[in-house]
Amino acid sequence: MATEVVGSTSQSWKDVYKGMSSDNIKGLVLALSSSIFIGASFIVKKKGLKKAGASGVRAGVGGYSYLFEPLWWVGMITMIVGEVANFAAYAFAPAILVTPLGALSIIISAVLAHIILRERLHTFGILGCALCVVGSITIVLHAPREREIESVTEVWDLATEPAFLFYAALVITTSLVLIFHYLPQYGQTHIMFYIGVCSLVGSLSVMSVKAIGIALKLTLSGMNQLIYPQTWAFTMIVIVCIITQMNYLNKALDTFNTAVVSPVYYVMFTSFTILASVIMFKDWGRQNPTQIVTELCGFMTILSGTSLLHNTKDMVDCPPMLPVRLPKHTDEEDDFGQEGIPLKRQDSLRS
Repeated sequence: MATEVVGSTSQSWKDVYKGMSSDNIKGLVLALSSSIFIGASFIVKKKGLKKAGASGVRAGVGGYSYLFEPLWWVGMITMIVGEVANFAAYAFAPAILVTPLGALSIIISAVLAHIILRERLHTFGILGCALCVVGSITIVLHAPREREIESVTEVWDLATEPAFLFYAALVITTSLVLIFHYLPQYGQTHIMFYIGVCSLVGSLSVMSVKAIGIALKLTLSGMNQLIYPQTWAFTMIVIVCIITQMNYLNKALDTFNTAVVSPVYYVMFTSFTILASVIMFKDWGRQNPTQIVTELCGFMTILSGTSLLHNTKDMVDCPPMLPVRLPKHTDEEDDFGQEGIPLKRQDSLRS
């Protein structure tokens, strides 16, 4: 009987984690590497933006002097390396697994910003980062298996279904409204507008990146996907989306604290990307209700952490007040009375 219980328990664990295939593990390793590079790139680019802004027009007010700053290009190359690793990760694992691992870049950015940029993070901000990581781990442990796709035309068919076309149209319309109506008025004071454009456009770029990654993966395995026009259409979409993302992310980094930009961007980008993946690849259709609810709890944990970090961004840790120990009895030789008030002050009041 005990053997049967142990056997059934072992089998149940295998059932729970059967989604962690060899491809999923490759995706996890690539995604973790990507987070390290991207987290470091935020700091290097910020240093480059500050240096460029000291001698030219700041990016936050529409300047492009950072394009002539070598340090900014070092940060950009670091980010490109991270994005290439991220690109490869999407070819092996589903977006709902890869994207949340960007939480690691929050920790790296916060630590490096504290050390290099002297941008202090409140204790509650550190707690917020920890909540983001916990939520991400929860999502990773319950991620679905990657959907089997045999051709880039199959991805194109998924992208042209009514549900995803509606999502894409909504994203494009909202982004245009933000860019032309809200950013000129509120971009310098509200971080959500710059980050909102980056995140919305980023969700479309990830879906296209995943399509290209699948095409390259199939091509390297012997099934040439470069002959299909859909592959090049996805490539053009990626180029346009990435240029847009980089432009407004630079503005956000130049205007707001790096320790806040990184996690807020992460949460919004993750949320919209996973929503896009659920609509396009129907990730939740391959999961049971328990896994879906657990993933939603992970999302809520991440959102709570980011909200905590954002709301405490301007707070500064103060040294604790030393407690004043009041004496039980007062002698004539004491300097303080029963209420802890200097006796000399009391004498001056009596006089």
